[in-house]
Amino acid sequence: MRLLAFVGGATWCYPGGILIRLFSQPARPWGRGERPGGEELSRLRFDDLAPGRQSAGRLELLFGLSPCLLALRAARRRVARLLLQAGRAGLQGERAELLRLAETRGIPVLRPRRRKLDALCRHQVHQGVCMEVSPLCSRPWTEAKEARLGDDTQQLWLVLEGLQDPRNLGAVLRTAHFLGVDKVITSRRNSCPLTPVVSKASAGAVEVMNVFSTDDLTGFLQAKVRQGWLVAGTVACSGPEIPQSSEIPVTSCLEFLWDRPTLLVLGNEGSGLSQEVQASCQVLLTILPRQQLPPGLESLNVSVAAGILLHSICSQRKGLPAEGGREQLLQDPLESSATFEVPRAAQPPGLSTKAEKERQNEG
Repeated sequence: MRLLAFVGGATWCYPGGILIRLFSQPARPWGRGERPGGEELSRLRFDDLAPGRQSAGRLELLFGLSPCLLALRAARRRVARLLLQAGRAGLQGERAELLRLAETRGIPVLRPRRRKLDALCRHQVHQGVCMEVSPLCSRPWTEAKEARLGDDTQQLWLVLEGLQDPRNLGAVLRTAHFLGVDKVITSRRNSCPLTPVVSKASAGAVEVMNVFSTDDLTGFLQAKVRQGWLVAGTVACSGPEIPQSSEIPVTSCLEFLWDRPTLLVLGNEGSGLSQEVQASCQVLLTILPRQQLPPGLESLNVSVAAGILLHSICSQRKGLPAEGGREQLLQDPLESSATFEVPRAAQPPGLSTKAEKERQNEG
């Protein structure tokens, strides 16, 4: 006997009288004020949130060519089905590889029409490729393997506190992977989970990189300081000069010298770093604008700021162009480099800028 199941406007036939509902929607376990992550996260689409414990075993819909292909290659998710848009004249390149990998692993392949895929993805840009997969979760930071400090002084970990927009998080993860950041740590509280939207925004980078998380970000930072790491926070600057009112020294990212293992800490899109986390920082990095900015324009999008900060630091990796050539590229021909110097008295022990390092060498 064959049983017909009506799913999302399409009819699916299953032998043996077994009824399976494809892409069933789970019951929403939280009310508007009860969603995890605070008020700002509660305004995001429900699809951007991770499943609660009651629906931890459910599947989610991954979409986009790169996320799906990299997820299949990495084989870290359980894949229930692959959906390839019907009507295309043959499958070539990466789509052909998708089909080949799915067949090798025995993954069922469906060929729905474009309208069906649009409905399943809530009209996200899916590029004709979707997969029903198990969720991807961050790992406890205690599982992060660390190299000994003496083995590599140029270790860089990116720490994210309270990023709530999945597209921001995805863009930051893509940049971190591109520039070779060693580890990414997120705060579990008030942070966006690793949803399919994050994977799409990261161009699939989250599928091949490890993201760790902690419930106690302040305790984590303080523990790393005791181990000899430098904790560098980030702060906005509304003008071309660095304010010196903060108890923690502030320096331009272009003047920061990466000479020891470092944690770069980025804060929430709206409020930045919390007071507790900022108090754990030994130095604050800033991106100096070239003019005085009006209120509301004195900061950058967090994913843009992450790209500038990470590139400025990672450009100092050993094996990259010589330091002199790099400084010549970064120097503003109309500005003196002294504009960006932090007074020597403001420097904590063990921290020096490039300009100060040059003065020591000359002496």
